[in-house]
Amino acid sequence: MKAVRLVQPGRPLELHGVPVPSPGSRDVLVRVKAAGICHSDAHYRAGKSRVHPLPMTLGHEVAGVVEQTGGEVKNLKRGDRVCLHYLATCGECGFCRQGEEQFCATGQMIGKYRDGGFAEFILMPARSVFKLPEGVSFQQGAIMMCSSATSLHALNKARLRPGESVAVFGAGGLGQSAIQLAKALGAGPVFAVDLNPGKLELAARVGAVPVNPTKSDPVTAIQELTQGRGVDVALELIGLPLTMQQAVRSLAIKGRAALVGITQDSFPVAPYHEVINKEAEIIGVSDHLGVELPLLLDLASKRKLGLSNLVTRSVPLEAKAINDTLDGLERFGNDVRVVVEP
Repeated sequence: MKAVRLVQPGRPLELHGVPVPSPGSRDVLVRVKAAGICHSDAHYRAGKSRVHPLPMTLGHEVAGVVEQTGGEVKNLKRGDRVCLHYLATCGECGFCRQGEEQFCATGQMIGKYRDGGFAEFILMPARSVFKLPEGVSFQQGAIMMCSSATSLHALNKARLRPGESVAVFGAGGLGQSAIQLAKALGAGPVFAVDLNPGKLELAARVGAVPVNPTKSDPVTAIQELTQGRGVDVALELIGLPLTMQQAVRSLAIKGRAALVGITQDSFPVAPYHEVINKEAEIIGVSDHLGVELPLLLDLASKRKLGLSNLVTRSVPLEAKAINDTLDGLERFGNDVRVVVEP
């Protein structure tokens, strides 16, 4: 089968021919119909986050059709439309039993530690495979598996309560999902912060109040929009020290800043004025959980989470097309989400 793989960090991905994997007794072989291209893939290609072993097929936002199942798999059959939780975990360790499988000692993220979805087929444990509701496209199902799922996990970690205000720093794929999910969970006003006017326009269409940092300091703007109070929840989805600092500074008393974006750099915090005096919280958000996906899929099936406008375009399973898209992500270009369709 064809697969687009990372061979060496800092170099373009390459198209390879590799064997179709064979499922074990508890595995499911899925024919890939759509695989989202995430900003994390650009980090992996650049070597900012370790990928092992190499070469590795990237792509962790995947939806498709069941091609073959292992003998012990009873809840799925050939032809089922599915989407994939991007963590392959043991299901038996303490973390897995507690529903915190992102810390599973033997867990592997697809497209990072085991082959991902930039291929014609992908193999996953059945416990990581979820049926895709009718009416939800493969494209939407794919991008839900990272951007939407991670946004939902971030809101859960931030303990969002109905009526609370939210600031979303970064109105790309994660941000657009975060806005809609916050609204679906009963949030009050939601503010979207982004430099890109097109993304702000899209955010406004799904119910956010746009905040453009090129026109005013976003922390000041949010303070003014909330009558000096600040927001209850701030999500940082970009991975820049500046926006992480702004997320913390935008908080109200007892506010919670959930940091999702990936960076190796630190940012300054004034402990007393920005955290202690407010009893504010800074929360790390890692991946998402399989137990959160049924709610996410239900919201999508009920049209409370609309993703059709988030897919900017699709590209074929070709190295150049995927590399060009990753180049654009590194420049923080206009694409919200691009999907590979083999």
